[in-house]
Amino acid sequence: MLGDPGFVTQRTADALEVIAILEIAHDDVDIIFSDVVMPGMNGVELGKKIRARWPDKTIVLTSGYGHALAEYSGHGFPLLHKPYSVLSRILRDAAA
Repeated sequence: MLGDPGFVTQRTADALEVIAILEIAHDDVDIIFSDVVMPGMNGVELGKKIRARWPDKTIVLTSGYGHALAEYSGHGFPLLHKPYSVLSRILRDAAA
C-alpha cells in the first residue's frame, strides 16, 4: 500500500528493532509509522524515545482499537485510525 505512492518501507518485529535501525541508519529514515498497541514498548513510548534522541524524525501512530485511540491521543503524534483509506496523504502531510 505504501509502495504505490513511492514510499520505501522497512518492516520491523518490534519497537526495539526500530531503535536499532535508527542507531545505524537514522539519516535514511524519514517517517516512523507504528501501531500504538504492541507487545513490550507501545507506540507512544517508542515515539517519545525517538523524539528524545532524534527530534527531527516524523512519527505517525495508528490503532484499530477505540480504547487505544482514546487513551493515547494527545501525546503529540498524529494518530491514524484504521482502516487506512487516506494513509499516503496523512504521511505526506506529517512529513511536510
